[in-house]
Amino acid sequence: MGFEFDAGTIRGLGTLVVAIAFIGLSLWVFNHRRTADFEQARLLPFADEPLPSDTQEAPETRSTPL
Repeated sequence: MGFEFDAGTIRGLGTLVVAIAFIGLSLWVFNHRRTADFEQARLLPFADEPLPSDTQEAPETRSTPL
């Protein structure tokens, strides 16, 4: 007299776990308190590149005299 786990029950529980994880992740991503963190994180791929306002033109130098 026990509860039998057949393939349909296991798939249903798996679907339920994935749905709960999706809803939780969606709430975490679209939380307004995280906006500042994500604003900063979205610029990370460009962190190595200097900003246009940070560039200063260096004087041109030649390695060999004319």
